[in-house]
Amino acid sequence: MPYITKEQRKAVDGGHRPMSPGELNYAITTQCLNFLDQYGHNYTDYNAVIGALECAKLEFYRRLVGPYEDIKIRANGDIYGKDQRTTEDFRGAV
Repeated sequence: MPYITKEQRKAVDGGHRPMSPGELNYAITTQCLNFLDQYGHNYTDYNAVIGALECAKLEFYRRLVGPYEDIKIRANGDIYGKDQRTTEDFRGAV
């Protein structure tokens, strides 16, 4: 749980953009709690929140982190052996 100061919580709750990892965590957590307060505190809804977070995380990684890492692999060299597949191996596969 992001235990940020009460002043930081008030700012984020008031609509200010998160300015630190703790504030971002707080904003995400409060949105999840608001969802649960509206729809229910039961396993199905807990599972729905976890699923949404996991899918958001995976898409964030796929769209931003993965391509960034591919650039760094090309710039700095790969640590995996040549038998390991990379994103480049799958270009044009669909």
